[in-house]
Amino acid sequence: QVQLVESGGGLVQAGGSLRLSCAASGRTFSRYAMAWFRQAPGKEREFVAAAGSSGGSTYYADSMKGRFTISRDNVKNTVYLQMNSLKPEDTAVYYCAARMRSIVITNAYDYWGQGTQVTVSS
Repeated sequence: QVQLVESGGGLVQAGGSLRLSCAASGRTFSRYAMAWFRQAPGKEREFVAAAGSSGGSTYYADSMKGRFTISRDNVKNTVYLQMNSLKPEDTAVYYCAARMRSIVITNAYDYWGQGTQVTVSS
């Protein structure tokens, strides 16, 4: 069982940066692949980035490559999403998710956080 709590969202100007955190309450965090998704009002949830259990394997959606970086600290039971060069279209609620086994880019994850709002102004 894993409980995920996101934080770090807020209001930022276009071109700015934010660092999201996802703190996990659980005994087996290091065994899980972790991912970030986002969802804007009226739109489907979309994949953002994922990291394998060790953090060595990462994958990004095409629109995030070169701007977003996912990382994890298995000692602190926390996964991060560093977001740079933010655009208004990045505005969404960002969710973290956990999955036993390898990463996937679908919503086939076992545990989900409640989300944190990111708003990017022009």
